[in-house]
Amino acid sequence: MLRSKHHFFIYPFFQHYTRWLLKRHFHAVTTEGSFADEGKAVLLIGNHIGWWDGFWAMYLKLELLKRKFYFMMQEDQLLRFRFFNYTGAFSVNKRSREIIESLQYASQLLDDPGNMLLIYPQGSLQSLYCTRFRFGKGLERILHGREERVQLLMSVNMIDYLAHPKPSLYIYLCAYRGEFSRVSMEEAYNDFYADCLTVQKARTE
Repeated sequence: MLRSKHHFFIYPFFQHYTRWLLKRHFHAVTTEGSFADEGKAVLLIGNHIGWWDGFWAMYLKLELLKRKFYFMMQEDQLLRFRFFNYTGAFSVNKRSREIIESLQYASQLLDDPGNMLLIYPQGSLQSLYCTRFRFGKGLERILHGREERVQLLMSVNMIDYLAHPKPSLYIYLCAYRGEFSRVSMEEAYNDFYADCLTVQKARTE
């Protein structure tokens, strides 16, 4: 397993690079919903639709969450893009016994209220047009026994062009208040996504 590192130069560079990328490639970035900081570690979950996902989460870290950034990444992809290891990425390999170590490591990160952890409970990239999500068992294992120490934040990322040549990014946020069981979290996320989609469909210019 590859544990995350925060390089003294690469990590700050990644933060500035994120701001520059979003400003260059998107017409606008809009955040819907709010984050009431409870002084706990934050676990951010979202839809996993492409290459941009990590940058969008970093944007939330910079603008709203204000915590040290960690994220789980498939081992083969992290070995291919080692740069991300120095920005907070750690590896997970679902085909190896090391997955237990990765989940334990993720849990330990959430013991520090100064940390935020990004994971995609679906476990794989999915089409932007996917509207139903199935969560793996890892999310529940990571959160086990940490009900009082973790703030779970659901995010939905959507893009629209409308009248502009560049897309606009819409990040929807909702705090999760239910029990930390896979079924409950999955159901709540799917309901939240459906609500976001209704709002997004109504957008016009």
